[in-house]
Amino acid sequence: MPSSRAATQAGVALTVRDTVLGELRLAATDHALVYCGFQGAAEVARRLARAGLRETPAGTRTPEQTALLDTAARQLAAYLAGRRRDFALPFDLALATPFCAETVRALDALVPYGRTATYGQLARALGRPGAARAVGTALGANPLCVVLPCHRVVPAAGRTGGYAGGERAKRHLLDLERSA
Repeated sequence: MPSSRAATQAGVALTVRDTVLGELRLAATDHALVYCGFQGAAEVARRLARAGLRETPAGTRTPEQTALLDTAARQLAAYLAGRRRDFALPFDLALATPFCAETVRALDALVPYGRTATYGQLARALGRPGAARAVGTALGANPLCVVLPCHRVVPAAGRTGGYAGGERAKRHLLDLERSA
């Protein structure tokens, strides 16, 4: 559920969680999750700065940020353990370009849990039949990996394809969903 509040100029609290996929960084304002991904701290800081967001200084995290990060971490743990199929989190795509935001917002409806689609199929569903590569680029910039399930999109040739967390993480997520 996307946030209706603009994240711009909001303080952002960051945390790192160890998962079966590796380290996932989470970032949240008082109102929404803005990042869930595999990038290192320096790259996340650059992405926040480009979007006009600032990290909340250590020790000054708000209760709302803490609650949202804890909820996100619990839901991620349940999802990765196979006990959850989707996420009930407010999110804000402040770190996404307009095309990236359009693309990742469509994922849940167009590619349900346990299924896959090709980059071309997703491009056609978005009304941009010649934009398979652009869809791939947009998915590669998804600021909310796992939460907005870009791992469900694969190349037409049947390979696993790229993923911000690496091929092993993508394969794990696809296998997890197929076994449910």
